[in-house]
This record gives sequence, C-alpha cells and structure tokens, in this order.
Amino acid sequence: MELPGFRIIDLIDILLVAAVVYYLYRLVKGTAALNIFIGIFIIYLIYQLTVFMKMEMLSQALGAVTGAGVVALIVVFQQEIRRFLLMLGSTKFTSRKRFFKQLRIFQEEQDNNHMVVNEIVKACEKMSLTKTGALIGIKRDGSLEFVKNTGDVQDILVNSSIIQSIFYKNSTLHDGAMIVEGNKITATRVILPISENRKIPQRFGLRHRAALGLTERSSAIALIVSEETGQISLVHEGEFETFTDTKQLAAKIKSHLA
Repeated sequence: MELPGFRIIDLIDILLVAAVVYYLYRLVKGTAALNIFIGIFIIYLIYQLTVFMKMEMLSQALGAVTGAGVVALIVVFQQEIRRFLLMLGSTKFTSRKRFFKQLRIFQEEQDNNHMVVNEIVKACEKMSLTKTGALIGIKRDGSLEFVKNTGDVQDILVNSSIIQSIFYKNSTLHDGAMIVEGNKITATRVILPISENRKIPQRFGLRHRAALGLTERSSAIALIVSEETGQISLVHEGEFETFTDTKQLAAKIKSHLA
C-alpha cells in the first residue's frame, strides 16, 4: 500500500537526512559540542513545526536562530572541516582505494590522541602517588608559540616514563610547564602567564594559577599534579576539575581533544 503523494525519492531524501544526522552525532559524541548539536537540532524541529502550522512570526525568529546555530557548528568544528576539505581537494584521490585510505586518517588521528592521553594520564597517576609536582599544557586549536618561546624547545614523543623524568625534582627540566602538541613534547621549562582571577580558591598555588592563565589566553587545556597533596586537576576554559579516578580523567581529556 502506497501513501498518497509519497514517492521513492521522498524515501531516499529521508534516509539521506537520517544518515547526515547520524554521522553528525557520531562526530560530536563524547564532546562538549554534543549539547550544542542537540540544542540546534531541537530548535530546527520546532522551526519546521511552526512553518507547517504557518506561525509566520515565530518561524522567522526560529529560522534566524537556526541559521546562527549552523555558523556556530562551523566555528566549533573548523579544524575538522578544514582537514576534510583539504582531503577532498587533494590531487591524491586517484583511486577508490586511496580515497578510503585518506578517510581513515580521521580514525587514526583519534587513535593517536587516545594513546597520547593514556600516556600522559599514566604519568600523572604515578606522579600523584609520589607527590611529584607537574604542570602540562596540551594544545588544542591555535598556536602556543607565545608560551613555548619562554622555555626550551623539544621534539620528544610523548611517553609516560619521559614525562616522569622531566618532572623529577632533581631534573634540570622540572621547573615550569611542559607543552604537548599532537604526539610530541615540544617544550619544557615553559613560563605560563599567571591568572589574576580573584575567584581561585586559596588552596590552589602558583601552578594552578599558571594553568588557569594558559586556558584564559588560549584554547589549550592544562593538567596539574599538586606537590603538596598529589591531587590531579584539569583546567579547561578557566574551569577547574579535580579527579581521583584516572579513567574518568582520560575520558574527559579525550572529549576535549576530540
């Protein structure tokens, strides 16, 4: 039995829209952008309902909000969109096999991020047990040259043992912060800008203020291991979170880097 006015092309249209929504959901799943995506999608559904009911004033207002939401998503995912467009424009797409090989870059980068995060968290867990103070800045989007220039430039693959040796109290590199970009430690003994935020709890020391200063001036995230208590803290966009469960810490960092 066919629905009146329903064509095969309409079914294809619905399936394609469903596929786009599904892959967009997979893209933002586990990230802070998921709430933005869900919110915009809900507003879009309400917008379509107002159009169907011919509520012109409300539909125009919601249409404007939906358009702004699309721009917001483009801003949030600008790095991923840029990589995808560069991939599409590459002259290396000479075969279907190579095309799918290029598509796997996204998954490989994600796997690489997970490996790096696991090594960093493993090092923080061990330094926490020995109350070894540490301060690690992890690049997301944007440049960190403005702080890297204050320290010693490095080119070292991220490794738990190396991180622990850098922050060992008798090491010549333990003072200041360490910068991680991708899968490399790119700088040590870095001097981070100190935050002047007066709302920082008094129990937090200079490392925490430096970590907060970095996240106030860049999109980077920062990890601190307290020398006094061994407590591990994560700073993102000026907000502190403390962790006792390293699995939760690793999952949180991965979501920020996704």
